Amino acid sequence: MAKRAVVLLSGGLDSTTCLAMAKADGFEPVCLSIAYGQRHAVELERAKKVASTMGVRDVRVVTVDLRQVGGSALTDDIPVPKDRSEDAMSHDVPVTYVPARNALFLSLALGLAEVVGATDLYIGVNAVDYSGYPDCRPEFIRSFEAMAQLATKAGVEGATFKVHAPLSGLTKAQIIQAGVKLGVDYGMTHSCYDPDAQGRACGRCDSCLLRAKGFQEAGVPDPTVYTDGVR
Repeated sequence: MAKRAVVLLSGGLDSTTCLAMAKADGFEPVCLSIAYGQRHAVELERAKKVASTMGVRDVRVVTVDLRQVGGSALTDDIPVPKDRSEDAMSHDVPVTYVPARNALFLSLALGLAEVVGATDLYIGVNAVDYSGYPDCRPEFIRSFEAMAQLATKAGVEGATFKVHAPLSGLTKAQIIQAGVKLGVDYGMTHSCYDPDAQGRACGRCDSCLLRAKGFQEAGVPDPTVYTDGVR
C-alpha cells in the first residue's frame, strides 16, 4: 500500500498541480480543504471535483470561520484589488493576504497527518509568480517543518515530517506546463478572488491576471470561464 501524504487542496491551479505531483511521487493522497469563510467559496466545489476526478479516496473538509478574524479582502468587507500591474503586485503585502492563513492550514494538515499516520505534507505555495504573501516563502515552509518536529507527539517520538512545496521555485507558466504533463485538467480549477454569482472568474484580480499570464506564457489554452465581457 502506498505511503500516505496530506495534500492541502483548495481547488485552485496550484494546489491541483501539487496534488498531481504528490500522486506522481508515489503517495496515496489524503486531501484537506478548508472552508474559512472565503468570498470565493466556489473553489471548495472545484476541490471536490478535482479530488474525485483524480481518484482521491480520502477527502476531508474543515470549517474555520476566519470572517470572525477579518483583515483580508477575502474574508472581510474590503474591495478586492483589480487591474494591477505586475510591478504593483510585487510591492507590499496586498489586502487579499489572509492573516496567518498558511500557518493555520499547515497546522490543520499536520494534525491530520498525525491521525492518518503520514509524515509528508504537500502545499502549493509559490514564491515566484505570486502576490507577495509572506507565508508563501521557502523560509516559512522550512521553519514550519522544524516546528512540526517539536509540536507533535509523532515528532517527539522520532517521526520526521517533510513539508513538500514543489511549486515554490516555479513560474506560473512552468507550473502549468508541469501539470499538463501530469494530465491535469485545469478546466476543473478555480483561482479568482472575486467570482460572480455563477462562479465565473472576474479576469481582473491579481490571481486571475497571474493565472492568465501563466497560460499565455506556457503556450496552453486558458480554459477559465470569465464573466461576460472579460477576455
